[in-house]
Amino acid sequence: MTTQTEPPAMRESLLDVAGKKIFVAETGDGPAVLLLHGGGPGASGVSNYARNIGPLAKEYRVIVPDLPGYGRSTKGIDGADPFGCLADGIRGVLDRLGLDKAHLVGNSYGGACALRIALDTPDRVDRMVLMGPGGVGTTRALPTPGLNSLFNYYSGEGPSRPKLEKFIRTYLVFNAADVPESVIEERFRASIDPEVVAAPPLRRPSGPNALRTLWKMDFTRDDRLARLPVPTLVLWGADDKVNRPSGGRMLAERMPNCDLYEVANTGHWVQFERAELFNRLCADFLAGRR
Repeated sequence: MTTQTEPPAMRESLLDVAGKKIFVAETGDGPAVLLLHGGGPGASGVSNYARNIGPLAKEYRVIVPDLPGYGRSTKGIDGADPFGCLADGIRGVLDRLGLDKAHLVGNSYGGACALRIALDTPDRVDRMVLMGPGGVGTTRALPTPGLNSLFNYYSGEGPSRPKLEKFIRTYLVFNAADVPESVIEERFRASIDPEVVAAPPLRRPSGPNALRTLWKMDFTRDDRLARLPVPTLVLWGADDKVNRPSGGRMLAERMPNCDLYEVANTGHWVQFERAELFNRLCADFLAGRR
């Protein structure tokens, strides 16, 4: 596995999208590819894709936003429709950048965002790569231990470095030793931003409409999935402890243009744990070479 963890120098901007700010970093030239990060505590775009930005930028214009609620973007997410809120924000990024269409690459929460954009506005998506996306079969089984760990980060005694380290080393990756201490520290600092603590962007649905929200957040309950024309590559770690690998087969069975690649000895963070494999598969798929 590559040990590169530093992305290249990138152009940075803070875009105004429907009155909220979304931070975007980009580099490279070619077809536009948006890299959408996961929803774990302290996550952000550039840090989550540090091992992928440089290699993909050799062929593509790589655009890496901080999802709404994360990083340098405006905090707060619509709890009644989290995926829709993320999708609206990232579609606004496309609008502000003057992009009618782009490739979408999404991990976990970012994968759910990408899938929701594709379902709502398939004409805006060229090709799509999803890594262990959220919202797949979530109403058909109890939450995994990894997902419970993620949801519980801000509850109880509140956020702490040991809680974050346990989530990352125990549930996020297959080999705990692959994650440098610097990654844990960077994410912990980001996770205790007072604005994030006041409004965590990933929470269990609650309140009188919780069941309706949960149903809306399970893409396998959406009839549009069977008609989605977007060519899609699903990469899923065979040892994913956050989102069950069976979700990959659910998508492949329902989506008409979906390829599935299950990655051995890999957890929830395919693009980090198996960076060289991911970069090759992703670049080739987006270019239509496979």
